[in-house]
Amino acid sequence: MAEAVYILCALTSAICAILLVRSYGRTRIRLLFWSGLCFIALAVNSVLVFVDLVVVPDTDLAVLRGAVALVGLGGLLFALIWDTR
Repeated sequence: MAEAVYILCALTSAICAILLVRSYGRTRIRLLFWSGLCFIALAVNSVLVFVDLVVVPDTDLAVLRGAVALVGLGGLLFALIWDTR
């Protein structure tokens, strides 16, 4: 059951990323672009969770997963601060 949740989380993040980037293409609002990049990173993070816990459980990918999540959320935080100026 946990495997299905990991896959559904990855699909949900990927669909959100697609919708955000597609909306950015129509409106050119920078915050949509940064949000789309954040959700791409979160989708990659979810895929890495699946790979880490299901495919290769003997290998610890926690640092890589954390780094990907940090880059995605850091980019979104940068955009939120940058766009308020």
